Amino acid sequence: MVMLLYFGALAQEKAEATKVPKKIYVTKALEPENPPIIDGLLDDSVWKLVEWGGDYVEFQPDENTDPSNQTKFKIVYDDKNLYIGVRCYDSEPDKIVKRLSRRDGFDGDWVEFNIDSYHDKRTAFSFTITAAGVKGDEFVSNNGNNWDSSWNPIWYAKTNIDDEGWTAEIRIPLSQLKFGSADNQVWGLQSTRRFFRAEERSLWQRKPIDQPGWVSEFGELHGLKNIQPQKQLEIQPYTVTSGETYEEEEGNPFRDGNESDITVGLDAKIGVTNDLTLDLTVNPDFGQVEADPSAIALDGFQIFFREQRPFFVENKNIFDFNLSQSEAGNTFGFDNVFYSRRIGRNPQGSPDTEDNEFMDLPANTPIIGAAKFSGKTKNGWAIGVLESVTAKRYASIIDEEGNKRREMVEPLTNYFVGRLQKDFNERNSYIGGIFTATNRDNLTEQLDFLHKSAFTGAIDFKHQWNNRDWYVEGNVTFSHVKGSEEAIKNTQESITHLFQRVDANYVSVDSTRTELSGTGGNLQIGKVGNGHWRFETGGTWRSPELELNDVGFQRQADDLRHYTWIGYQTLKPDSTFRRVGINYNHWSAWDFGGNHNYLQFNTNSWQNWQNNWFSNFGFNYAPIQYDNFALRGGPRLRQSPWISFWNSIRTDSRKKLRFNVFHNGRKAVDNSRKSYFIEAGFVYQPVNAIRVSAFPSLRINRDKLQYIDNLENSDGAARYLNGEIDQRTLSMSFRLNYTINPNLTIQYWGQPFISRGRYSNFKHVTDATANRFENRFVQYQGSQITFSEGTYGVDEDMDGVQDFSFDDSDFSFVQFRSNLVIRWEYIPGSEIFLVWSQDVSRDGDPTRGLLTSLGDNVFGQTPQNIFLLKATYRFVF
Repeated sequence: MVMLLYFGALAQEKAEATKVPKKIYVTKALEPENPPIIDGLLDDSVWKLVEWGGDYVEFQPDENTDPSNQTKFKIVYDDKNLYIGVRCYDSEPDKIVKRLSRRDGFDGDWVEFNIDSYHDKRTAFSFTITAAGVKGDEFVSNNGNNWDSSWNPIWYAKTNIDDEGWTAEIRIPLSQLKFGSADNQVWGLQSTRRFFRAEERSLWQRKPIDQPGWVSEFGELHGLKNIQPQKQLEIQPYTVTSGETYEEEEGNPFRDGNESDITVGLDAKIGVTNDLTLDLTVNPDFGQVEADPSAIALDGFQIFFREQRPFFVENKNIFDFNLSQSEAGNTFGFDNVFYSRRIGRNPQGSPDTEDNEFMDLPANTPIIGAAKFSGKTKNGWAIGVLESVTAKRYASIIDEEGNKRREMVEPLTNYFVGRLQKDFNERNSYIGGIFTATNRDNLTEQLDFLHKSAFTGAIDFKHQWNNRDWYVEGNVTFSHVKGSEEAIKNTQESITHLFQRVDANYVSVDSTRTELSGTGGNLQIGKVGNGHWRFETGGTWRSPELELNDVGFQRQADDLRHYTWIGYQTLKPDSTFRRVGINYNHWSAWDFGGNHNYLQFNTNSWQNWQNNWFSNFGFNYAPIQYDNFALRGGPRLRQSPWISFWNSIRTDSRKKLRFNVFHNGRKAVDNSRKSYFIEAGFVYQPVNAIRVSAFPSLRINRDKLQYIDNLENSDGAARYLNGEIDQRTLSMSFRLNYTINPNLTIQYWGQPFISRGRYSNFKHVTDATANRFENRFVQYQGSQITFSEGTYGVDEDMDGVQDFSFDDSDFSFVQFRSNLVIRWEYIPGSEIFLVWSQDVSRDGDPTRGLLTSLGDNVFGQTPQNIFLLKATYRFVF
């Protein structure tokens, strides 16, 4: 104990000795009737009111050295705006890089200002302007760990290039910032300069490379006197005109080849106080949601897709509540108490139809209205409340004689999310909580498989000490769902839970239950600052009953795991590398029955070379792995020990032509499973306004024990049917961006995709945990299997009587998706979009080659075309 106290005292003494003094910039007020003209020239008399702030220090690649070129700025204000003038010196101004992009492009030379107007040392508003005049803005949270580019305030900036370098003038309306009502304000302030040719970053306020956090290390802006918080009021109505064409389906009145529609909606933002904002949306638009990338999951689990709807994206950091994110990874990091894509999801019902009937099934569920109250007070309270109601949705069904009927496929549903968090201990600690509720109204007999209600409550905390070098944090989550006996039975038997597992004596399906409650959580301790070494270790759990998927995202329950991460990083460049990092990880997992299901070790390294190339590589070894979910309710399945690798190389991202390659592979030590993935491509920017990229990829998956189905033979004995799969997936993502000016852009994205799987060597699992792979199953011989008209028949005992049958599982899925978007921000905050989306989705022939089948099923087919014209106007009061 004495030694621990001694080393702790040494660490504290070292931290105090290396603590960087805070810089202070003092601003002054100007007369409201004499503001600077925002033209980028810095020739207005008001700039003489204040002194220059400067003396930037290099941050990357060689921290705490003089930058190649200095930067200086001035800040003044009036009762409505904050004004910033900045001079970026450059000894060779003809080499300044002015690459164009749409908003938040961050390419070429730029300068950035981060403003912590809350002065909470955890959140900030970021404003970036490039030498080409492209604006970028982000909301910074979690002390710099989250940068949300979906935040789009209204502000103004212009740039100019002269003999000394380049200059910029910025006007930020105070209504776009959040601050208290004190007579004398103190804000956090940081400025970053990117000197593109040397890929160099310099800072106004020095931040050591090994110092954790970002906002907490800002300098300070003083001199703000008697400014009044500006209550924000913005109303943004919009209209969307859409037309759709597709291949006509003969005889189907719902698929006549074309459709058209016009919709109107409204978004509003009301500053209830200067700290807290109320966002409202009525009939929110789905038209601007990009197509999700194509994917096929053979493991049966749901796939996580990112949110893209503006109402839910903005301020999403306040509502985020990850169950078990860790530096080590491999802890189901996508699992979240709130997953906004559940709101307005595809209808969950699927009516049964007769052969002579046609059905029109809605693609999504309309949001009648939604409100979001969020923000952070000067006292450190972060508040978020979201309320949304989605409409009933019906499928229309008609038969050949014209008889019509409707069947509900999604009930009226109310979603509520409440989030609260409080900073204390000089912003070094916080404690918070979240509560969610999902309530569905008047479930019909056909929709009785849904939960009638679902509730989640959770608390989280974090404490940092020793100048934020050390931390301990965690959370605890509780879930409770209610519904009919059918709904709760379905939950118990879903792939997330699988209570019916034949060898799991600690869980069982209770078909009389109408409620289910579970818990989850995470606890970790780590060190992330003050030196070369960093680490984190912790544990996370999800009880078998935990269920979050009504308004959250959860892949699987019944998991208890430990993780550890240790990392070493260089702090100074040398003759070969700018920076290098080396990491070690391990994970170990159990289920709640005490079975040790998983043990994996990893080592990896990343390298940033002196020529600004970037590379990394890593290796995994898993000596123990059992899968409770592989047989979908069958016994726990032993997976053979395996090794894997990954590697990527990226050339200098500043070059007009750059290349990326990434590949990984995995192999079981007994060859029972092999997989390989490679993606390689290029980005080419022939001129500042045009960027082209293409990234083809190929995935190969060979698994000798791939799940097919759970069946029974003629004697009623269970057959856990598996086969050997040979799967190939080929795709290519292509993008073309043409930036006419920062406010007018044309963007195209297209992706052909094909995934083909062929099954052979069918078998059923007999001893799921046998040591040798060959002893885990019995493989059917050719004489035991017949195939006719897409169905396999199995005669196990060769007595001439078929014991069971199963459908041909071979597949070939072909898809081509594309978006062409013309975006014009005709005045700040108001936009016009013209969108053309195409979709061709078909089942191909699994016996054909990849390229042949892709061409036959994409080219020459009638695609689904969607044309959208969206116009918005942003009223600011």
